[in-house]
Amino acid sequence: MSLTTASDTIAPNRVTSLVKHLTDPQGFGDATLRNRRHDAIELLGGIPDPSALPTAELIESTRRVLGAPASGTDSLQYSRTAGLDPLRQWIAAREGVPVERILITNGGFHGISLSLAAIVDRGDLVAVDNPIFPLFLRGLELSQGQVLPIAVHNDGLDVEALSAELARGARPVAVYTVPDFHNPSQGTLPTAARTELVRLAEHYGFTVLADNPYRELRFRGEEQSFDVFNQSSHVVHINTFTKTLGPGLRLGWVVVPEHLVDAFVKLRSRQDSHSSTFVQSVVGDLLNAQPAFFDDNLATANALYRRRADLLADSLELHAPGEFQISQPEGGFFLWPRLLDDKIDAERLAHDASDEGVEYQRGSFFTSGEGSDADRHLRLAYGNVSEELLDEAAARIGRALARQRG
Repeated sequence: MSLTTASDTIAPNRVTSLVKHLTDPQGFGDATLRNRRHDAIELLGGIPDPSALPTAELIESTRRVLGAPASGTDSLQYSRTAGLDPLRQWIAAREGVPVERILITNGGFHGISLSLAAIVDRGDLVAVDNPIFPLFLRGLELSQGQVLPIAVHNDGLDVEALSAELARGARPVAVYTVPDFHNPSQGTLPTAARTELVRLAEHYGFTVLADNPYRELRFRGEEQSFDVFNQSSHVVHINTFTKTLGPGLRLGWVVVPEHLVDAFVKLRSRQDSHSSTFVQSVVGDLLNAQPAFFDDNLATANALYRRRADLLADSLELHAPGEFQISQPEGGFFLWPRLLDDKIDAERLAHDASDEGVEYQRGSFFTSGEGSDADRHLRLAYGNVSEELLDEAAARIGRALARQRG
């Protein structure tokens, strides 16, 4: 009797059916780039300006951490799954929650991934922003979740539209939204709408996934309450230091309802165990050694981002007068101008703009379903682009529009 070898039954270089069915990335990275000029101006990503990142302060914190007799070696060892207490305590105080509800993550998207793994079973329905931050849909693919698009307007998620879907019988297990300076539309959900969203979650039994990487980047307008989210047992709040201290740190957190803490820790212990002990130690030292530093640094950075947002809006009107409807953002990293003339082909404009030497995200990348006018929008990122280059980018967009005008 002969034995069948593994090579007889399993294809070489085998991957799982899950991986085979993952879609090709769109909207980020190489997929957005076309025939780039050597002098191309990139208005692509939500990237903080280098001058706003605390390089010198992080160097000093690193010296203190590595130079301390005990903590120097401790920072190079394993640590607890939930994260280091000094950092968690700083975050908990800022969020106004018990430290036990704070779990440190490797940035914001890691918090999204953990939340999906903890809450969404295969095939579950998830209500989502429309337009949406596309990486969330990538994460949802791993759960093979079904999507219920809910419109996003100037005031964020249309909670009344969600309520109507629930009244008609929709039963999502989760609702995903970016409540502050929504990516891409930049709308912010008012406090009253947040309260109603939480009421719906508690009534219908779903969990709100409040993804808030831009929350600290407010440079005008009135801050909306986040207590209504953090005080509810039906909300997971996801945040990150990516936009404030630096993407390369790969450091974020989730505020988890008490009844889900154990589930999140169990999941994390079966993945990468914990975030970098060293990075947590350095950031924890920075935030605790200089209590006023974080907010002072934010104030300086946000003044810079406001100038850039205003300049880009003004430059678009100067170089392409009457072509766009522009809402001045109150924070965040993006302008979301809408083409007013339906005769302008938005896809051709993106290609013509690329030929002129400016790259941006097309609004069509951000839809989660029908019913959005995102395809008529441009998402223009200004966080890490100088004022001079922003004005030149607007001029190039103006020239690209002129091509279609003949």
